[in-house]
Amino acid sequence: MKPADSLLLDASVWIAAKDAGDRYFDSARPLVLDPRRSLAALDLTLYETTNVVAARWRKPGVARELCRAISARCGERLLAVDLELIEAATDIAAEHGLTAYDAAYVAAARRHGWTLISADVADLVSKGLAVAPDAADYPLGR
Repeated sequence: MKPADSLLLDASVWIAAKDAGDRYFDSARPLVLDPRRSLAALDLTLYETTNVVAARWRKPGVARELCRAISARCGERLLAVDLELIEAATDIAAEHGLTAYDAAYVAAARRHGWTLISADVADLVSKGLAVAPDAADYPLGR
């Protein structure tokens, strides 16, 4: 699979894949588990995931497990936010009324030619900035 064929998953997708009660569980889980799919994430995904799973759900062990899975699954496509990315995210945030976090995902997807997958319908999917986990035909590796 070419690097541009990667899917950039935001934290909401990783969390949905772990939460059987989430509306996107059935589409997110196979997405994150299929080894033929080339996945990417941002380093901030680890913080966002931990915020929900450890702080809100009060399951720190599950948070650690999920963060390890994100790191292992994405490998070199687990990207650190850099100055160039945050500058692009700043413009995107202002243009679309997004948080810096959401805008960073959009900026990274644009920079690398990746498809952004998100369960954030209100802020990302409805604005055409991301695709919901159940609404796309995901490319598979060869």
